[in-house]
Amino acid sequence: MTDLPPRPATTPARPYFSSGPCAKPPGWSADRLDPVSLGRSHRSKIGKQRLQYCIDLMRELLGLPDTHRIGIVPGSDTGAFEMAMWTMLGARPVTALAWESFGEGWVTDAVKQLRIDPTVVRADYGQLPDLQAIDWTNDVLFTWNGTTSGVRVPNADFIPADREGLSFADATSGVFAYAIDWAKIDVATFSWQKVLGGEGAHGVLILGPRAVERLESYTPAWPLPKVFRLVSKGKLTEGVFKGETINTPSMLAVEDAIFSLEWAKSLGADGLIARSDANAAALDRIVADRDWLGHLAADPATRSRTSVCLIVEGADEALIKKMASLLEAEGAAYDVAGYRDAPAGLRIWCGATVDTADIEALGPWLDWAYATARAAA
Repeated sequence: MTDLPPRPATTPARPYFSSGPCAKPPGWSADRLDPVSLGRSHRSKIGKQRLQYCIDLMRELLGLPDTHRIGIVPGSDTGAFEMAMWTMLGARPVTALAWESFGEGWVTDAVKQLRIDPTVVRADYGQLPDLQAIDWTNDVLFTWNGTTSGVRVPNADFIPADREGLSFADATSGVFAYAIDWAKIDVATFSWQKVLGGEGAHGVLILGPRAVERLESYTPAWPLPKVFRLVSKGKLTEGVFKGETINTPSMLAVEDAIFSLEWAKSLGADGLIARSDANAAALDRIVADRDWLGHLAADPATRSRTSVCLIVEGADEALIKKMASLLEAEGAAYDVAGYRDAPAGLRIWCGATVDTADIEALGPWLDWAYATARAAA
């Protein structure tokens, strides 16, 4: 019988490694949320003030130029990205990039729901397609950071300044973790539940001036539900980008986001990026020390520093589930199994709300869970 490694003596203080919703910021507690807007209408003076304050904090942290609008919309990142697709696509040809499940989801929407017959450029999990082969006379859909594959674009250099089409970036696992050249982004979406460690249900939609021009000059052929409508009488509904949400938001979720944003502001944008980088580097060291563990993303230059996806030697879905179950039962790591559509493996969130010491403490627990799961197989 193979000797099992001893149960590690040190457990991560905060074993929250889920890729969404992600770990709360250090020091978070529900009783630290400001109750000022709770029980009040989101259209009251205080409700609008808090929504606008949330928007202002996001703008400041992202370094978003005045040329770009930012609004809180329904449906998390998915709702925000679909809102952009439904309202702006169809004016010109479309190219959709897909190297993981969410990119494939936008392909499905474009083909089966909008029926616009896009050019689809694919790559396998762990790879990135040829970004230099994109036809930018088209509108282009892509994920900045593939949450389910651990592959990201290296930067925005592949987007030409003189592009004819619009760039649509699903950046939900990328904002606040990478420097983004906003001059290259016409549409971006994200949710609070990723790098900020906020709650789900609400998305954030960022529109550059070219996207606003598209909205005001183009009417899609398909009907739009109320929650997708961003234009009234041919003009952008500016209130959406000033805290006047389309539908009723959870003010508790807004206050939670404000807590996270104020914490993030105390670090600054560079501080947030540095925390993600340090966490990813700590996990890299764990992987490098183990011959049974590897990265799904082959190229370090395009490897995610937030949703890091790992491959486990000889593992199938059952073994990964057993490892994840063992780690959860021991309170050592929660929600670390890879995404259901991805190759069998582990996925460790390394965003800014995670503490590097907890990543470092995870290594021995991975050894223990791997050996224990294999012995039980």
